[in-house]
Amino acid sequence: MKFSAVNPATGEVLAEYETESLRGVLDSLSSVRSGFSGWRALGVDGRAGFFRDAAKVLRRNRERYALLMSSEMGKPIKQSRAEVDKCALTCDVYAVRSAEWLAEEAGEGDGRHFVSFEPLGVVLSIMPWNFPFWQAFRFAVPAMMAGNTVLLKHSNVVPGCSLAIREVFSEAGFPDGCFRSVICGHEVIPEVIPRVDAVSLTGSVGAGVRIAELCGRNLKKCVLELGGSDPFIVLGDADVSVAARNAALGRTLNSGQSCIASKRFIVDSSLVEEFTELFVREMESLKVGDPLRDDTDVGPLATSQQLSQLVRQVDSAVSSGDRLLTGGRRTGSRGFFFEPAVVESSMESVLFGEEVFGPVAPVVSFRADDEAVRLANSSEFGLGASVWSSDDGRAASVARGLESGVVFVNSVVKSDPRMPFGGVKRSGFGRELSKYGLREFVNVKGVSIYRSSGSKNSLSE
Repeated sequence: MKFSAVNPATGEVLAEYETESLRGVLDSLSSVRSGFSGWRALGVDGRAGFFRDAAKVLRRNRERYALLMSSEMGKPIKQSRAEVDKCALTCDVYAVRSAEWLAEEAGEGDGRHFVSFEPLGVVLSIMPWNFPFWQAFRFAVPAMMAGNTVLLKHSNVVPGCSLAIREVFSEAGFPDGCFRSVICGHEVIPEVIPRVDAVSLTGSVGAGVRIAELCGRNLKKCVLELGGSDPFIVLGDADVSVAARNAALGRTLNSGQSCIASKRFIVDSSLVEEFTELFVREMESLKVGDPLRDDTDVGPLATSQQLSQLVRQVDSAVSSGDRLLTGGRRTGSRGFFFEPAVVESSMESVLFGEEVFGPVAPVVSFRADDEAVRLANSSEFGLGASVWSSDDGRAASVARGLESGVVFVNSVVKSDPRMPFGGVKRSGFGRELSKYGLREFVNVKGVSIYRSSGSKNSLSE
């Protein structure tokens, strides 16, 4: 079956692709299954050199990969370049740190005890379109450095990126069978999951539920990074101009299409009027347009479906009493562009309750810090959060009360290969990145060695 990749800035077809049959997908799976033993046998130090080479390939082809991302899903080109750079950095970090992070740990007790971290086997990766390179590398680098091999089922919104990622590993000289990407429909997934050893999904809550059910039925380990509705909390002692400037950045990064974008703006009542005025000004100063121009801040939404969903959410919010302060309309004669919006809202609003995947910012106020925490925690999501304050102790106190996987103080939320990343509640479970992500897809094996004298262990089952 054929499908088209569409340029969201123009609505024009970029290329047509043929989806692979189940037989073709299973052949790729067989390849990475066969490659596992040899890849594992290389050891951490042996695998590290390949990732150093992958980083070089990424940097050498930076402009081409950035252009591909921006063309397929509309990310502003300057952000696409930064995405390639981040993938390369992650390869370098894991090449340097993995030996330390996977080192055997000594245990306690009579005899000799140690804990080793050994790969599980083949890991299926199901990835979305919004960060076409980063999502895949964020998962693949730690999974493969741990000794696993990978089968990537990427979003069919970005098929060119899926093939380009496969190219990175090939050009870097990775052994055949370490990594394969397949272009296929979701209908093959139930056939693939019983044949792999673990699954990593980044996607919607609905997709996460379906994958978790399949993994549970087949007793497969899975990591789920799902939706987010991150609170952006401005305390009463915050620098308002700094907060407003970063609010615009946090809400419109990747044209607002990020799981960890700032999505609910919770502002102290003493500052809310000034903050909102400055926030509106910042959002109106952003340039919306051609994602291939270096001066563009906000590109199109990735698909016509994304645009329709965003229009529905804004219309529903306004009809229910929210007040649109700026933007909030489809713009341009072609493509899937939407004007960044600031909305005076309430916690009953659809903009506060649902995940909003686009540049729309609902603002609500609070009177006490504990109320801010309550408003932030009222969401079913728990991925990231940011707190803005001039008092580190006060900000840390609020941060500790937030139900989220990551919290940033005086910074927008971002991922870093040296820090764990993931969510709680309906934002999923498991961790990516850092040593914690490296150890998600391993067998944590305890080994106990006693003298062969026949002495008995003092511990019973």
